[in-house]
Amino acid sequence: MNVRPLGLRAGAVAKAPEAPGPDAEEGSPQPPSRRLRGRWMWLAVAVGPGLMVMLADTDAGSVVTAAQSGARFGYRLLPLEVLLIPVLYLVMELTVRLGLTTGKGHAELIKARFGRGWAVFSVGILLVTSVGALVTEFAGIAGVGSIVGLPPQLIVPGAAILLLLVVVSGSYRRVELIGIGLGLFELAFLVAAIRAHPDPGSLAGSLRLGQPLGNSAYLALVAANVGAVVMPWMIFYQQAAILDKGITVRDLRFARINTAIGAVVTQVIMIAVLVATGASLFHRHAGSLNTVAQISTALTSSLGAAGGRLAFSMGVAGAALVAALVVSLGAAWAFAEVAGKPRSLNRKFRQEPLFYGVFTGAVGLSAVLVLSSGSLVGLAIAVEVLNALLLPIVLIFLIVLAWTVLPAPYRLRLWEKVVLLFVTAAVIGMGATLAITSL
Repeated sequence: MNVRPLGLRAGAVAKAPEAPGPDAEEGSPQPPSRRLRGRWMWLAVAVGPGLMVMLADTDAGSVVTAAQSGARFGYRLLPLEVLLIPVLYLVMELTVRLGLTTGKGHAELIKARFGRGWAVFSVGILLVTSVGALVTEFAGIAGVGSIVGLPPQLIVPGAAILLLLVVVSGSYRRVELIGIGLGLFELAFLVAAIRAHPDPGSLAGSLRLGQPLGNSAYLALVAANVGAVVMPWMIFYQQAAILDKGITVRDLRFARINTAIGAVVTQVIMIAVLVATGASLFHRHAGSLNTVAQISTALTSSLGAAGGRLAFSMGVAGAALVAALVVSLGAAWAFAEVAGKPRSLNRKFRQEPLFYGVFTGAVGLSAVLVLSSGSLVGLAIAVEVLNALLLPIVLIFLIVLAWTVLPAPYRLRLWEKVVLLFVTAAVIGMGATLAITSL
């Protein structure tokens, strides 16, 4: 990787911006958040991007990955879900730090630091994972439609049109509020977990369970769960979204709080899905779980026909819609950054044709592809495994940027460097093990 001097505008990195507290002098330039009084209002300004990207993290593919994990191996993967919380926070907090201190999106920063070729390469990885993720989102929506009696030919195009209308007819704030509102439907999975009546002793005993590391199916699910916790499009989305919203480095502390809350929430949702299926389906013959409808039907024995289907349908629909927004917007932002074109949800379609064009193309292509999709469970796990295989490349870019670009007050501490290197090495080793096992 040929690293060249970073050509940032107006010394965005060479001279770090100061980070005064809430009581900055009245005469100093004030970002949008300073016009709001009170710490809670200030937190509300920074809360959006991190929470929305974390709710999108528990997308349709992640949900079926967690469901398959619980159905096949009970609570054995529960400790892994807990361990992934600090990993998720560390990576996404670093993304926030890079965005706020440099004033650049992730693809734009790679282009400035390493050159256009490496930026195109990174966006290529993003597009591959984004198309795979979008296909699983629309497949999840199609599965929800089958539960309520709507054919895929009706509900998939309807969902695509809804996403397009949300994005092209509003502002960043409106898109974010709608996205978070949709994502909150994922809390229905908590209801599903409670109604499954899991045995507290078995949950606690999951920490003492042996791990079947010689089982290739188990290793594939381990890799899939790791791939589900940090996905390439999350990094590109959050770094661009915080800038489009107008958040500055002065809001870093609140953005960190938001990121920590989001990391806990998304993994709690994953745990809820795993617990619901582990309590209901493990040690039982649930049959082949190839669609959202089949997973929902398999849960009805313990959750009840109405309660189980309603909770699971609401959760999958909310997860798929907010994730589809985040994935497609992340790809559009990154593509426009590399091309050097304007990109903002606060401007109209005619002012940002490339940005909105990539968004529209990604949504439309994925909606068409999903109508020919077979097994959602198999597709979702394959996409998450692909994320696990490509994630090391994204993490290496992130680490090198953090190592070389962050200004002095925000540089990585020694323990952060050690943990990031360990996580990257573990992900690389897991990907290599998975590839060998698959072969």
